[in-house]
Amino acid sequence: MRIEIQPSSLSGSVRIPGSKSHTIRAVAIASLARGQSVIEQPLDSLDTHAAVNTYRALGAVIDTTGPCWHLDGTAGQLQAPKEPIDVGNSGTALRIAMGSAALLPPSAKVTFTGDEQIRRRPHGPLLQSLNDLGAKAVSIAGDGTAPLEISGQLTGGKTTVDGTTSQYLSSLLLACPLAKADSEIRVDNLNEWPYVQITLNWLNSQGIKYQQEDWNRFLVQGGQTYGGFRRAIPADFSSATFFLVAAAVTGSTLTLDGLEMSDPQGDKAVVHYLELMGATVERQHDQIKITGGQLEAMDIDMNIMPDALPAMAVAAAVAKGQSRLFNVAQARIKETDRIAGMGRELAKMGVRCEELPDGLVIHGGSLKGADLCGHADHRIVMALTVAGLAAEGTTTVDTAEAAAVTFPNFVELMTNVGADIKTNE
Repeated sequence: MRIEIQPSSLSGSVRIPGSKSHTIRAVAIASLARGQSVIEQPLDSLDTHAAVNTYRALGAVIDTTGPCWHLDGTAGQLQAPKEPIDVGNSGTALRIAMGSAALLPPSAKVTFTGDEQIRRRPHGPLLQSLNDLGAKAVSIAGDGTAPLEISGQLTGGKTTVDGTTSQYLSSLLLACPLAKADSEIRVDNLNEWPYVQITLNWLNSQGIKYQQEDWNRFLVQGGQTYGGFRRAIPADFSSATFFLVAAAVTGSTLTLDGLEMSDPQGDKAVVHYLELMGATVERQHDQIKITGGQLEAMDIDMNIMPDALPAMAVAAAVAKGQSRLFNVAQARIKETDRIAGMGRELAKMGVRCEELPDGLVIHGGSLKGADLCGHADHRIVMALTVAGLAAEGTTTVDTAEAAAVTFPNFVELMTNVGADIKTNE
């Protein structure tokens, strides 16, 4: 799908959908739990349904037909499906489910695959840690990419896991409480620690016993269980980022509902940085009102908010002066290489960008409409759409259907607040 964007002024309020990170963790824990669970206000997207379908295949009973999702857990007794599990485009669902699948009996085996992007993404460090802890986990091609074969049984022990993506550690933290023995997990070079804090908050809500030494070492007690729960999913700061930046770069005023600044999501830092760059922000209990203005360039450490890189690159492209977005090398191993992708597309809009190994240097000022490639990456598609709202002339973005991975009604909500966006199938 291709979308066409015209310069726009925005106004009104937007209810931000639920967090992808929270929703997928909720599905995983409810599926492993004893008893029934109810997930309120879940994110209804391709990525979260990939998690639902994955855990259905592993034996959980999940009803997503209503506004709340109802789940009957497996009490940790998962089943191995006969057919491979296709996670689509969801790296989060895949990596968390890899840990869960390692809880199967030794005779059981699960094969995971996904779309072309998933089959390019690295999983080697997590495979190694699962093997260290007693399971058998291999990449069929031998290069750390999917398809993957996971068989049990995770028994506990010691491992050191690479922290390039926090999803490796979160997968282990969610699975190890159900192992027979205790587990010691050491972590090298952890990125995006707030996502691990989301996982720990879920463990805390379940009364899971573990010890933490900074972000370098975790001791997880084995032989524990998860229980059924009823819990509402907080709104997604990663999705809110596109509306926050849209208001900032177009000089508009938007009110975003449902955002809890107390939640550990790393992308909430976008609010702070846009304020430093010149936007006016008013915070209430679960609401943020933002008004754009003349943005000033700045250097931003993006490590805790890698998903915000595409949108913040747009903010930097409009800001006066030179900005540096850095310490986010993990953005190169997301759905696409987001550092290279955003640099390439912003250059088409007349912006001078310099790639760093871990980020971008962006010489801001103004944007010109252009024909852009969305790289079939939901966050790049949405960021470039925002860029089009602030550009001079018409902008088009292809592969726009990718937004449905995390934000199916993105275009609808944008048009509701005044964005001039037309879709062309």
